Amino acid sequence: MARLKLQDVPSAVEDIDDDVGSDLVRASEPPSAPDTPMMLQYTEIKAANPDCLLFYRMGDFYELFFEDAVVAAEALGIALTKRGKHRGEDIPMCGVPIHAADEYLQRLIKRGFRVAVCEQMEDPAEAKKRGSKSVVRRDVIRLVTPGTLTEDTLLDAKRNNYLSALFEAPEGRAEDGAEVAIASIDISTGEFLVSELSRTDLTGELARLVPSELLVPDGTDLAQRLKDVTGITGTVVMPVAKATFDARAGERDLKARLGVQDLGGFGGFSRLELSAIGAVLKYIELTQIGRQPVLRRPMRSGPRSIMVIDHATRTNLELLRSTGGERAGSLIAAMDRTVIVVLMDQAPDTITSDVIGADVSTGAALFS
Repeated sequence: MARLKLQDVPSAVEDIDDDVGSDLVRASEPPSAPDTPMMLQYTEIKAANPDCLLFYRMGDFYELFFEDAVVAAEALGIALTKRGKHRGEDIPMCGVPIHAADEYLQRLIKRGFRVAVCEQMEDPAEAKKRGSKSVVRRDVIRLVTPGTLTEDTLLDAKRNNYLSALFEAPEGRAEDGAEVAIASIDISTGEFLVSELSRTDLTGELARLVPSELLVPDGTDLAQRLKDVTGITGTVVMPVAKATFDARAGERDLKARLGVQDLGGFGGFSRLELSAIGAVLKYIELTQIGRQPVLRRPMRSGPRSIMVIDHATRTNLELLRSTGGERAGSLIAAMDRTVIVVLMDQAPDTITSDVIGADVSTGAALFS
């Protein structure tokens, strides 16, 4: 399980100049000097996002401070600078240019980090009109996590990017034989899958879905029990509050998202499924901060609608990855390079252009 471990950001920071550039300067004031407006703003925003690396916009850079800077500099292989003082100690800082931000985000997300993107919400010139000490208004516009990517530059065009939520029934309280429910959403395409299954089928279903991020109730041993399969699939397991897995809230939110008064037209959902649905919808709401993706109607998945291949068999067949863990050498890699021949039975004089094949990986058609 990849968890972001960050130390608490100090609540008081001295001698950082309130500048929209990337430079921080040593102050001549004594250590007891009050916080600058910029650092008051920074620490407030950071405190609201303690489990994320904070990309704090300053002019043409996203800057990171304190433990965020130490963690990011190591993960990205970029220079860690130390400017200014806090309680007699240098303040760690690093930054990435705005024009290359997607590249750095991708590298952090692949390492399992979550990133809060904090943007300037006004022009610095407007802030100066309020006074020389006024700070540019900033706010977090999005939380970037492995399962909530939408940028084409950060996504793999050959696979879904599922955010999944997993809810397990208490021992002895399985519903119609179903012990586990999984709700999966790809917010880049709107695809929405819901499944109920037994615990024995769980690893096979996760190996099939290959979710980028898996939400589980905090305080459970699910992350540890699923360590083997999530390690192979590269899934980041994210514990969230148990209260997030609420069936009533899930039903209410799903109705609101689908614009319906009743879910009967979609086949109905069990309390297990609604609990998982509630968690995944709530997580999307929190990370997208007002930007709600368009969702398709929920589709049934799992052993009740398809044949599930267990994890060991799927691995040995090398369907999605070779035994070495790479896409190259797998069945799907071979299919990416397959040309499909389409036989045309029309009379030659009625055909203006015959499709004779298509590349599965690109969708390009070949014509005669």
